[in-house]
Amino acid sequence: MEVQAEMEPSSSISLISAVSYGIASMAMVFINKAVIMQYPHSMTVLTLQQLATSLLIHFGRRMGYTRAKGIDMATAKKLLPVSIFYNANVAFALASLKGVNIPMYIAIKRLTPLAVLIAGYLFGKGKPTTQVALSVLLTAAGCVIAALGDFSFDLFGYGLALTSVFFQTMYLVLVEKSGAEEGLSSIEIMFYNSFLSLPFLSFLIIVTGEFPNSISLLLAKCSYLPFLVILILSLVMGIVLNFTMFLCTIVNSALTTTIVGVLKGVGSTTLGFVLLGGVEVHALNVSGLVVNTAGGVWYSYAKYRQKKAKPAKLLSDLEAHKK
Repeated sequence: MEVQAEMEPSSSISLISAVSYGIASMAMVFINKAVIMQYPHSMTVLTLQQLATSLLIHFGRRMGYTRAKGIDMATAKKLLPVSIFYNANVAFALASLKGVNIPMYIAIKRLTPLAVLIAGYLFGKGKPTTQVALSVLLTAAGCVIAALGDFSFDLFGYGLALTSVFFQTMYLVLVEKSGAEEGLSSIEIMFYNSFLSLPFLSFLIIVTGEFPNSISLLLAKCSYLPFLVILILSLVMGIVLNFTMFLCTIVNSALTTTIVGVLKGVGSTTLGFVLLGGVEVHALNVSGLVVNTAGGVWYSYAKYRQKKAKPAKLLSDLEAHKK
């Protein structure tokens, strides 16, 4: 996959990368929620995920299983903003899961396309089409309606989730730019991201007071087999999610990655009502989630039509990834 990502991506590679990211992203929401429900130290969980990723790629490179290059300080400096925004996104997302149920969390994260469109406009990509603009507004309206009917409303949790949307937008835009301009594969970007994250995250878990209590609690929790299984699954899925996300963004685009995120949210929202608990069903809440989902699907369709109508732009994007 790594070698193919460095060449012109075929339609099958583009599809596989998008579907893989969607499945991994949906699974990760539930796995993280399950971990956080039993172990509240989200920053420590994120640090462990990044450490596992770094070690896996490092030893894989040393043993010849991947062609990823070693750390280059010039490239590391350029990718430092990607790492900062990525970890800020995941940190705020994990923290928000403590107070926000999964359906509402997904509804809030579905606002990412709105943020991507705004960022694109600010960076000179022009105004969105009427259908795209209306679908994004419908998505936002659904999120507001659902929030009004959310009996478990947590203002702090909502604020954390919205902040996560901002950081997710920034790192997706930067990943797409880095993959095109630096010619880096998804594994190389993932390696740089996890390596650069460790000092930053280590500092945060000390400043926030998680360390050393988080370590002692983790050791105590690991004696409980079901939690240990979920924690290991979280670490493995963290690696899978990072790889598929970076691959999808490089092979396709930042916008495609957000569209996949919107579509996987349909299944996650449905499952969120029946798994892990924490959801009080209310007509206003359900109606808002339906409107939010409809806006997300409409947005995906509008972007698909827009992309089909501009084959020349697609070709230029592919050429950019080849350089």
